Amino acid sequence: MKFGHFDDDAREYVITTPKTPLPWINYLGNQEFFSLISNTCGGYSFCKDAKLLRITRYRYNNIPYDNNGKYFYIKDGNTIWNPGWQPTKTALDEYECRHGLGYSKFKGVKNGVEANVLTFVPMNDRCEISRIKVKNTTSLTKELKLFSYVEWCLWNADDDERNFQRNLSTGEVEVIGSSIFHKTEYRERRNHFAVYSVNTEVDGFDTSRESFLGPYNGNDTPDVVTEGKCTNSVASGWSPVAVHQLNVTLEPGEEKSFVFVLGYIENDENDKWEAPNVIKKDLAWEMLDRYKTDEQVDKAFAVLCDYWTNLLSKYHVKSSNDKVDRMVNIWNQYQCMVTFNMSRSASYYESGIGRGMGFRDSCQDLLGFVHLIPDRARARIIDIASTQFEDGSAYHQYQPLTKKGNADIGSGFNDDPLWLIAGTSAYIRETGDDSILDEMVPFDNDESKATPLMNHLKRSFDYIVNHKGPHKLPLIGRADWNDCLNLNCFSAHPGESFQTFGPSEGPVAESVFIAGMFVKYGEEYAQLCDLKGDAKEAEYARAQVQEMYDAVLKDGWDGEWFIRAYDAYSHKVGSKECEEGQIFIEPQGFCVLAGIGVKEGLAQKAMESVKEKLDTKYGIMILQPAYTKYHLELGEVSSYPPGYKENAGIFCHNNPWVSIAETVLGDGDRAFEIYKKTCPAYIEDISEIHCTEPYVYSQMVAGKDAKFFGQGKNSWLTGTAAWTFTDISQYILGVYPTLNGLQINPCVPDGFGDFDLDRTYRGVNYHIHVSNPSNVQKGVSSMTVDGKAVEGNVIPFDSSAKDVTVNVVMG
Repeated sequence: MKFGHFDDDAREYVITTPKTPLPWINYLGNQEFFSLISNTCGGYSFCKDAKLLRITRYRYNNIPYDNNGKYFYIKDGNTIWNPGWQPTKTALDEYECRHGLGYSKFKGVKNGVEANVLTFVPMNDRCEISRIKVKNTTSLTKELKLFSYVEWCLWNADDDERNFQRNLSTGEVEVIGSSIFHKTEYRERRNHFAVYSVNTEVDGFDTSRESFLGPYNGNDTPDVVTEGKCTNSVASGWSPVAVHQLNVTLEPGEEKSFVFVLGYIENDENDKWEAPNVIKKDLAWEMLDRYKTDEQVDKAFAVLCDYWTNLLSKYHVKSSNDKVDRMVNIWNQYQCMVTFNMSRSASYYESGIGRGMGFRDSCQDLLGFVHLIPDRARARIIDIASTQFEDGSAYHQYQPLTKKGNADIGSGFNDDPLWLIAGTSAYIRETGDDSILDEMVPFDNDESKATPLMNHLKRSFDYIVNHKGPHKLPLIGRADWNDCLNLNCFSAHPGESFQTFGPSEGPVAESVFIAGMFVKYGEEYAQLCDLKGDAKEAEYARAQVQEMYDAVLKDGWDGEWFIRAYDAYSHKVGSKECEEGQIFIEPQGFCVLAGIGVKEGLAQKAMESVKEKLDTKYGIMILQPAYTKYHLELGEVSSYPPGYKENAGIFCHNNPWVSIAETVLGDGDRAFEIYKKTCPAYIEDISEIHCTEPYVYSQMVAGKDAKFFGQGKNSWLTGTAAWTFTDISQYILGVYPTLNGLQINPCVPDGFGDFDLDRTYRGVNYHIHVSNPSNVQKGVSSMTVDGKAVEGNVIPFDSSAKDVTVNVVMG
């Protein structure tokens, strides 16, 4: 069942009913100011940091779901409605939401009044623009009353929802004309405030939530809107809001437009002034002056649209498969931008409070983002590396505003160090900029301990070398990629208290998954050593990689698949010897994509086992059989009900690993089959089952053991976005950036046909045509570059070229 449709020409998803299975959201903003907005106008805004600089308030885990947003109420006689349906939920004669790239549009029609709302964050400005156009389509004059509504958050979103004894006395606002200023904490911080303004004179306002709603009402039935008149309340403490009232007369056929701007203003911290409670409004007036007219708004919107057109042109495919083209050219890359900006911090499943930027997460996000804006990728790598410790381990998360590691979460996730090599390697392969390796980067943000980034990568590599267990496999620490596989948490004897052992004390657990990572990214580290002319270090690295390769074959193979790990007792996890959890997806995908067992014939067996034991119609499950009882020695993984999350759920994040592994083996049919099962464009028709947005990837889908098999959760902010784009763009379509140039090596399904691909790489525009006259799944028989035949399948890089024509014949 569909609840909308794709409009590929407009690059929009069109939602045709407000009653979607879950709120279907969009992200606005690309730099510092961000908003989340749902298909019914729910959501919130923040600047830089969703925890520390939250501008508007949102209520998670509330009834009804998706509670609080930026609303417009229209009062037409006794009828009150919203263009986005919520919060009044008045039945509309027409409804439409169009989520586009960095903007959303809403259309509501009721009783001959049509309201169209365009909401977006302009480029390089700290504000959100919402333009509402109201039109009278009847033959009678309409006397309407239009009310805006936002509720201010008191900046620190965590403190805002807990520290009521203080916060209910701190709210401060100031109203000047049509501008409502939120200056809570300004006397304390003296450097920032927010404003909500409209580009016309108002007929009233309210800034007290109680005055606007009434003491016992929700935002579905505000007293002020019901009565049709604002109270001009000025909040002092309690819960400040921003409400404008506009009395609108529309003659038959007449349309009027109003521009609302929600802005964040930050003064120079060194700017001191005498009156601490008097906000400096000059910057606010300058911002509001930029968006006073429809012409100004249209121009800003055009700049945003052009920005995305230029950005997406860097990788663009034209094939006979419209779903592939749709996802590759628009939605997958768009989601990669969002995950780069947000990491895992702020979504409808992440509150923006608990998690900041993830070390592992952000490194993986780079894989799908680095081709879009390399300079931002470079800066992110430096930020991430700055949270690393001198021994090569790292804070698992850091806050985007302060760039400081999250001490509450700490470190000990032993896959983290290798992801830094992965992200840095991806950046250098994309850009050729090896100067980043000489960039001085601190440990733990202590500038006195700054060292070249290359040294950080060596510490990452050596951390694994120096932290191995009895099988010469990497120690897992607190966990590896699977945060819930806590193998060093156990009770040694019945009746003893629960204990947690660190990576170097007590019994130690080992990870075959990290071993697979080490083989892949250890070789990429060695290649960077070659690039820097350090032959001795490259030789050392490859020797260590070979030792790990051998250790996996010796103690990481279970006969038909790779085992997952050894627990703290050196018992196998993910083995046929186990009663539950006999096979896990992670080592199958990553060991094979790293090349382990390919020449020995083991990789093919592992892939066959995945298909036989883990595959479902909705994707590949993370493990089987599901855990039906709690295993203290395994930690959180067995605490979930069977079929959900890490306990046999379908983790979309690591499905691409198996798809890539199949391309390594040359099986294009199977690689593409796996790709399609989690790809939004291919499962749009089952939205009533899948529930999450049909235009972006979800983190997980309920597995076959779950009651709601096939139901998605945790959409948008997931490594699935970057890894799936890596899978389809670099392995299936086969345009892979190497240190020496673009490698063309597609692995496509039977009947995929010819395709054309434009790829911008290191400032050169490549126009690639791939023909497949023999309908093979993998293999390149010939390649010409600007009409000249070249050996192999790597395009020699020529920095002096501007446009290069490449013809590839598979065979």
